[in-house]
Amino acid sequence: MTKIAFIGLGNMGNPMAANLVKAGHEVNGFDLLPENLAKAEKSGVFRAENARKAIEGADAVITMLPAGKHVLTVYEDILAKAAAGTLFIDSSTIDVASARVAHLMARKHGHLSVDAPVSGGVVGAEAGSLTFMAGGSAEAFAKAEPILKPMAGRIVHCGDGGAGQAAKICNNMILGISMIGVAEAFVLAEKLGLSHQALFEVASASSGQCWSLTTYCPVPGPVPTSPANRDYQPGFAASLMLKDLRLAQEAAQTAGAVTPLGAEAAQIYALFDAMGQGGRDFSGIISLLRGTTK
Repeated sequence: MTKIAFIGLGNMGNPMAANLVKAGHEVNGFDLLPENLAKAEKSGVFRAENARKAIEGADAVITMLPAGKHVLTVYEDILAKAAAGTLFIDSSTIDVASARVAHLMARKHGHLSVDAPVSGGVVGAEAGSLTFMAGGSAEAFAKAEPILKPMAGRIVHCGDGGAGQAAKICNNMILGISMIGVAEAFVLAEKLGLSHQALFEVASASSGQCWSLTTYCPVPGPVPTSPANRDYQPGFAASLMLKDLRLAQEAAQTAGAVTPLGAEAAQIYALFDAMGQGGRDFSGIISLLRGTTK
């Protein structure tokens, strides 16, 4: 059994922490929202009154927070208080620069660290089937892997510090672009009188097939488990897709990479969010392309 502190018990963090408890680990949790803590307690997580209390005696600390500034603020608060050699795993999706700063901060205090953002959404978090994209030293990854396993379907060591975040934003840029492409194709099919099912059967078995089509189809019917069948309840919210696309654009500008489709996808999702649709699943972007958002 490993003693784990879990900081950030929101929609993703709560089920992730619950799976660690199921695997036999002792989990002390902290979140700013009392309702998140109450939900975590029902899963067997021990409530801590603050982040410093959560890390007392912990072998590993996992953070799942909204942005880089939150991760760095929490690290500033707890790194010096953690026992020597504590492993820090940040599963937030943040900018690469902040991730690298977090690694430097942990190293300064004598701790191993891994940036390990995830793919798979709330469904994957609940099922323990998330994909973890890990960045950090070989030693840190070796310690992190068995802790991540109860939450994971796949764990990939992507390279040194920050590499996990780099993989995450590149992957999600592909996802955002491909979802818009799939949605555009279905809107065109509707205009041409082609049924959703007919297009799905052709494209899913042809060169147009991709995850956005075969697993997360943006129209109801062809893939019964997709959010389109429950009025685009997330899933993966459009506001979070926008966040990741903006992180990708920030990284592209810093690195001098040319990403015109990524930039256009960010603009489209920004418009969708500005129309009050950020809380819907990102596959709901099809409503913007139809001109049916209110």
